[in-house]
Order: sequence, then C-alpha cells, then structure tokens
Amino acid sequence: MQTMVAPPQAAATDAVTSKDGTTIGYRRIGTGPGVVVLHGAMESSCSHLQLAHALADCFTVYLPDRRGRGLSGPYAAAHSVATDIADMDALLAKTGAELVFGVSSGAIIWLHAALALPAIRKAAIFEPPLLIDRDVALPLIRRFDAEIARGKIAAALITGMQAARLGPPIFDRIPRWLLARMTGAMLAQEDRRAGPSDVTMRMLAPTLHYDFQLVLESQGMVERFAGISADLLLLRGSKSPTYLRDSVEALARVLPGAERVELEGLDHAASGNTTDPMTGRGADPERVARELRRFFA
Repeated sequence: MQTMVAPPQAAATDAVTSKDGTTIGYRRIGTGPGVVVLHGAMESSCSHLQLAHALADCFTVYLPDRRGRGLSGPYAAAHSVATDIADMDALLAKTGAELVFGVSSGAIIWLHAALALPAIRKAAIFEPPLLIDRDVALPLIRRFDAEIARGKIAAALITGMQAARLGPPIFDRIPRWLLARMTGAMLAQEDRRAGPSDVTMRMLAPTLHYDFQLVLESQGMVERFAGISADLLLLRGSKSPTYLRDSVEALARVLPGAERVELEGLDHAASGNTTDPMTGRGADPERVARELRRFFA
C-alpha cells in the first residue's frame, strides 16, 4: 500500500495514450537508461518513490499509475491482461525503456509482457502470486466484490487481505468486527490528511478487483513463461508468505537461466516506501535498489 509522504525531490509527470485511447500517466525521476517500475495491488505510482530516488543517479525511472489510479484513466469493462500489456507497450515505446521491475501483480504483468514485447531486455520480478489456492481464494474474492458493491470499504479491505494472505499473524486472532472498526478509523484518518493529488486506500480499494482478476487469469501459466527470452532476475523475501516464495521457486524451475536472489529478513513490502503507514516497517528500498543496480548495469 502506498505512502502519502513523498521524498523531497518532486517527480516530473507525463502521460501516454494506450491502444484503446486510455491515458496512462506516469512519474519520471533521474537520468540514464530507462527503468519502468510497476506497482502491485493497493498501490500507485507514488508507492516506489524512495526506490526511484535510490536509482535516480544511474537510471531514468518511470513510475506508471496502472488504470483506475492517480494519473491514469479507468479500467474498461472488458479489461484483461492483454490490456495491461498494451498499456506497458505504449509506455515502453514512448520512453525507449528496456529495463523493467514489477512487484506482485505488477510482476505478473511484466511476465506476460516479456512474452509479447521484444523491447523488454531485462526484467526484475518480485514475488508474482502465481500459485494460489483457488478453493480458498474464490469465495473471498466474491465476498470482496459484494462488499465493494455495497460500499463496505473497510470490510472489503479485510476480505481482500485475507484472500491475499498478507496480513500479520495477529490478523487471524482479532475479531472481524474489531478489524472493521480499526480499518474504518484508519481510512477516515487517511481521508482527513489526504491532499488533493493523493491516492488513498479508499480510492484504491475498488482496483483490487482487477488485481484478483489478473491473478486468477494467470493461474496454471507458469510453464508458459519458459518462453521468455529477456534476462530475468527473480526476487523474493525470506519472510514473505509461502505461496509467494513458492511462486518464485516455480518460475526458477522453468527458467533455469534466470538469476535468483533472496532478500534475507524482508517480506512482500520490501521495495516500497519506508514511510508507508501500513507496510513501511517491512520495506527496504535501498537494499532492493542495490540488487536492481547490479542487475540492470
């Protein structure tokens, strides 16, 4: 989840038009070869500003907003991974970037894109959720959609966290009514503090539907990614949930030429901003940046 506190240096903003006419906005920081950093669920282009600043002395870092967020246009009714690929194709064509880094569902998009877009020369992939228990996840995803439709944002976020299995261990020991009250208070506090251009969790909540859709669409496709010709770096945290670590391991088996790095002591939030009120304690963007510098050099 994104922070609302940006590093001191402001990023420039720009936009590109995707194949279907939708605007895909992005932030730009730094100088040098282009790197596109694609965020995951419940995040926006602001979620990796600290990582971008850590890379900015060697690379021009592009931070797109995926659809439904910040600088970009809305999701279409017939949205699919092909739409995500078209969005990234337009961005790569405009910027000339050949290096990409994706986090979680953003990593899934780059895996699909690397099969279709020869412009991608090197791709760093961080914990794409390619191996989920559909029998457990599907009822929770349906419940999430129903809660969003009823405007129950706090309840939907709790359900989404359960579906993604990203909550801390104590999460399962807190009564749901208390979690809902705590989440509602957090949302209200964030709303009060938000500036005109901030993308809040309340705004991001409906986009989680499309992240779940992307994850479901990509199940059973690990073997297909063996066809990727770009150089790959597979990253995972030693403290991340087992199914995410297993997803990286499954990719490594079908991509024996890919480099693998385990980030000891870090979890799924490793690449995000340390100032994020929800996940910042698990973030270490400087450490992730060191791996990316080495790989992209």
